[in-house]
Amino acid sequence: MVRVRIAPSPTGIPHIGNTRTALFNYLFAKHNQGKFILRIEDTDQKRIVPGAKEAIVEILTWLGLFPDEQYTQSERLSLYKEHAELLIKKAIAYKKDGAVWVRVNTGAAIAWDDAIGNKKIQFNSNDIEDFVVLKSDGFPTYHLASVVDDHLTEISHVIRGQEWISSTPKHLFLYESFGWKPPIFAHLPVILGPDKAKLSKRHGAKSVLDYRDEGYLKEALLNFMVILGWSPGGDKEIMSMDEMAQLFDLKNVNTANPIFDIGKLQWLNGVYIRQLGIDELSEKIKNKNEKLKRINEKIFKKLVELAQSRMKTLNEFDELVAPIVEEPKVVLSQNEKELARKLNVGFSSIVHWESNAIFTTIKKVMQEAQVRMPVMYRIMTGKESGLPLPQVLEIIGKEKVLERLQKLL
Repeated sequence: MVRVRIAPSPTGIPHIGNTRTALFNYLFAKHNQGKFILRIEDTDQKRIVPGAKEAIVEILTWLGLFPDEQYTQSERLSLYKEHAELLIKKAIAYKKDGAVWVRVNTGAAIAWDDAIGNKKIQFNSNDIEDFVVLKSDGFPTYHLASVVDDHLTEISHVIRGQEWISSTPKHLFLYESFGWKPPIFAHLPVILGPDKAKLSKRHGAKSVLDYRDEGYLKEALLNFMVILGWSPGGDKEIMSMDEMAQLFDLKNVNTANPIFDIGKLQWLNGVYIRQLGIDELSEKIKNKNEKLKRINEKIFKKLVELAQSRMKTLNEFDELVAPIVEEPKVVLSQNEKELARKLNVGFSSIVHWESNAIFTTIKKVMQEAQVRMPVMYRIMTGKESGLPLPQVLEIIGKEKVLERLQKLL
């Protein structure tokens, strides 16, 4: 059976690159009717960040990447000690400075066929120095704990980032030392920023929770992460979780490092926003901003409908409608006051309050004064652009619009 794991360390909140690794593991498990396992690697006690473990679980839960099993390494210390002692008995390990070290044999080739790109990777054991497997405080190093846990939990495939390639020879040496069959290794290409440098915070290396707070939908984030280094073939880009799981295969993971493109994420998020029903989108927007719940429900949904095609994130709705639903703090020039008076007269004479009649009035005032729409927009909202002004004013209603103009005058 296929059994895969993710092994985050609670020494920080995982950024989107780490979460992509979790997604690839999850999809591989689901594609093969296997198991997806979460292992919290908390053996580096000094570097643990409060709240990091809870954030890891929250990320997985929000995205719907629910583990089938969960382990915490600090609760398994006796297992690592037992296996370190076994290595000492085999004369493969020795004690020095209170710690247990592994002595690596010289003159041997250590190689494996990596599942990404189906390529052979080889190291010479002469290049591998002796390394610690059990620290003086009784906690194991990553190398020992990872190998012991992967073996005992019957992990079939280790799918992790390319940065772990240099550690794999040590792990294979430990597998051989214990007499265990190693799993299949698959090292994912590293996500790069637009400047081809390693992804950092200035490129967008934030956590999924940060993107959630910025108004991105989980469906868009999942879709965005999966195409960072994997392609289902053809030009297919929009996929549900079920489609991803159905199509996902390690042979289709690119060997080239993918480029993080925030514009692509924004585009995908816009696509998913437009797929939502108005009721569902309204609910999601309200949950992002409590003050929006004070808006009349009928007006609110009409504004959502008008804004839906223009939004790239949920948070943008507030930016689009705030000038409309709140009293704008506008100080008008003498010329702008004159335009406001003309708008007031024109709007007052409209019998059937609808966008075409409103636009006709605005256009007449603009032509007479030889000004453009941004001036009209500023008078009514305090901004120079936003949602289509005639439709916005229709939704607000004649009474409110005239009231607003009279306050300005």
